[in-house]
Amino acid sequence: MSGLLALLDDVAAIAKVAAASVDDVIGQAAKAGSKAAGAVIDDAAVSPKYVQGFAPARELPIVWKIARGSFFNKLVILLPIAMLLSAFAPWAIPPLLMLGGAYLCFEGAEKIVHAFSHHDAHSKATGDPAHLEEAKVQGAIKTDFILSAEIMTISLAAITVDSIWMQGVVLAVVGIAITVAVYGAVAAIVKADDLGLLMAGSGRLGITRALGRGIVHWMPTFLFVLTWVGTAAMLWVGGQIIVHGLGQLGFHGPEDLIHGWAVAAGQLVPAGYAGAVQWIATAFCDGVLGFILGLLIIPLVNYVIAPIYRTVRPA
Repeated sequence: MSGLLALLDDVAAIAKVAAASVDDVIGQAAKAGSKAAGAVIDDAAVSPKYVQGFAPARELPIVWKIARGSFFNKLVILLPIAMLLSAFAPWAIPPLLMLGGAYLCFEGAEKIVHAFSHHDAHSKATGDPAHLEEAKVQGAIKTDFILSAEIMTISLAAITVDSIWMQGVVLAVVGIAITVAVYGAVAAIVKADDLGLLMAGSGRLGITRALGRGIVHWMPTFLFVLTWVGTAAMLWVGGQIIVHGLGQLGFHGPEDLIHGWAVAAGQLVPAGYAGAVQWIATAFCDGVLGFILGLLIIPLVNYVIAPIYRTVRPA
């Protein structure tokens, strides 16, 4: 009997340890995921465009194909690379983060420049639908790889546990949760107008039909706002990563300057609002810095990196 009680005590102790580990994983995953919010928002904002121009029946299958590629990017390719970096080259994480931050700044600035340029050509793709769909999916997966790399690197930098196995579990949870959230949201967004049309045409109640018409009417505006929110998030997060990375490398000037401006802005409002104003001021300064950096990177990409890539790319 005493042996059975001892066994039950051991089982209870193991269960407590396991529960604590699960809590640690969830807590670390939530913290790491929140740090990657900017890249996540941009991922959700960018992805719906890849189903534009296809028949409604193909929209969800295309989203699933991209989501499946995103799972492969995060869990099969990027997770092992992140673990190797954490174990053997942790010094490389801040420079890689800054490289990813610079890419976010470039993408955000390029979107703004493109939106305000007057030579935006819209051409409708023609050809075999199956081939076009495959090309779109592959392009989306390549874009997802870059954003996923940024998400996983930011998440890795935010994890505070020492165990490499726990880091791997947390990163896997972050990767799975973010992919489900992003592409679940994308699926809901791309089918919202179909749902609105169904409600507007077949709803039994007047309020249901009115809600359906409202969804159809406001979806273009929602997508427009989502695109600009994603762009702002890219610039904010990209600038923040660059500023923080420079601080880690010993260049504290930009970080100290922005912090000083944010504190000064916080002193202009009542004490209860100072924290929120400081956060907004910091995010705004990071975003402006990200935009300026992105503008400087655009010619570098267009006139140096892109020509070199076209030269070395296999025909």
